Amino acid sequence: MTKHESLETSVAQDWSPRAFISWRGLLLSLAGVFSLMLAYRCYQQIFGWSAGLDATDPAFDAYWMNLLKGELVVLTTSWAGLWSYLWVTRDRALSQLAPREEIRRYINLIFFIFVYAFAVYWTGSFFAEQDASWHQTVVRDTPFTPSHVVLFYGTMPLFVLFGVGSLLYAMTRLPKFAERLSLPLIIAVAGPFLILPNLGFNEWGHAFWLMEEYFSAPLHWGFVVLGWSVLALGGLLVQILQHLLDAIRRAELQAGLADSLAEPKPVAGS
Repeated sequence: MTKHESLETSVAQDWSPRAFISWRGLLLSLAGVFSLMLAYRCYQQIFGWSAGLDATDPAFDAYWMNLLKGELVVLTTSWAGLWSYLWVTRDRALSQLAPREEIRRYINLIFFIFVYAFAVYWTGSFFAEQDASWHQTVVRDTPFTPSHVVLFYGTMPLFVLFGVGSLLYAMTRLPKFAERLSLPLIIAVAGPFLILPNLGFNEWGHAFWLMEEYFSAPLHWGFVVLGWSVLALGGLLVQILQHLLDAIRRAELQAGLADSLAEPKPVAGS
């Protein structure tokens, strides 16, 4: 391909939204998260009362401890698989990234974070409140209640998968996030992630104090602080929009330069 043909190809590039936005990945991810949450809730409804009230019952081990073991295997494998993939396939030439590709990657990051927020929503606004209701109704006889098996070892590790994944995607595929750490992104990912070790402290506290009557006990304040740190996503969105607008301006300048170079120059004397 000659230089002129290359410029013509650049001028003819598609600038419609479909050239930058791929809805399939987002919709499939949201559908997958929703389907999993719905399956969890149906499982609780069917086996929570019939096999989840007595930890010494063989049915409890069959329906709940086996589910726990399966979650630990699947989710830790998912962690290792997705995070390793994002790191191994990282862009090693970010300084040469074309503005059009940078725009597409910013949109992918927004979608990634949207799935993360969707998983956090289900965890915090549904299953966490359900956990409070469960413990105010049923006295816990083990840390592995039907509510905890789903909340602590199912939905929380799931949003960690997407949260850390979005951080790795940004740091390995976008120049601005690779150059320096984004404080809003770190807070939005690290806060909910730290809920996992806070679970150990929570269960230790419940082993010594009976605190089911009021869920606002100081023992639970860590969940509130760490959970609400996800609101840092608002600051992250501002950062992304700033970088995205900058990439759009650079892409427009590049296209304008290509247009000017591709225009045929008038012949002298004509």
